Amino acid sequence: MSEVLKSKAVNGWRLFWLVTAPISAAMLIAMMGKDLSSAESVSSMIQLSVRCAVPLLYVTFAASSVQTLFRGPLGGWLFRNRKYFGLCFAAAMGWQLFFILWLTTVHSDYYINEVYVLRDAIEGVVGYTFLIAMTVTSFAFTRRRMKPKTWRLLHLSGIYFLWAYAFSVYWWALFYYKNPLLLDYIYYWSGFLAWALRVAAWNKKRRKIAEKSVPRSTTQPVFNLAGMLIIGVGLVAASFGKAWYDTAANLMTGYAITRIPETYLPYWPFQPWLPLFIIALGALLTTRART
Repeated sequence: MSEVLKSKAVNGWRLFWLVTAPISAAMLIAMMGKDLSSAESVSSMIQLSVRCAVPLLYVTFAASSVQTLFRGPLGGWLFRNRKYFGLCFAAAMGWQLFFILWLTTVHSDYYINEVYVLRDAIEGVVGYTFLIAMTVTSFAFTRRRMKPKTWRLLHLSGIYFLWAYAFSVYWWALFYYKNPLLLDYIYYWSGFLAWALRVAAWNKKRRKIAEKSVPRSTTQPVFNLAGMLIIGVGLVAASFGKAWYDTAANLMTGYAITRIPETYLPYWPFQPWLPLFIIALGALLTTRART
């Protein structure tokens, strides 16, 4: 396996074309099989392009964490090629942008009456702004013109925003809309796993730093137990969103003070990530035991 992952055929730009060529071929074949004079058909192409793009986003999001947690050939390969996986994701999202522009210009009445929501439009514009900026600055000639901290802030903020967008889509599909598909479950839990890997990698790094600088605390078992219990609560909440969605929505919306964020703020009131905030708090407590 190690030798295969070192092959030029699955690294760098060859990997990019190995991934993007089949996706583009699939898009073209799907277009030929649909009547694109219909707004519903164009909308289905938007959905198909997203389904092709999201796994690439998750791989890019989790690549560095896999290397931190599981050092080996696979982790090294993912880390070496995370830029190219990101560019593959950008290429797949280029198809989505193409079909979105098609829908908004050719089928503008359908878009305005059936699709358009101001906050969703803001989320999409911000997401594509991040995606374009990250794509342009992925190359050496533009990266050299940025301060390292600025570059890191852009890519860290952008990858989290884009992951949050994809993750939220499948959270709503499972816990708000009726009759979710098997693919919705797969993409939701894959997005959750990608995020959980990042939390675990952060936890591992933080523990190593603490072990080097601070003696083991006598209260560590208390913090560990509390942290694990909180993580368990978060996992239950992440699994059964329908049980608490209405309660959370009623508590966090419908007030005069929330009128503006309800209209303009992307992702408000953050229901898909409330369980993740709980899990992150639990993970923080398990590291607090050593500080």
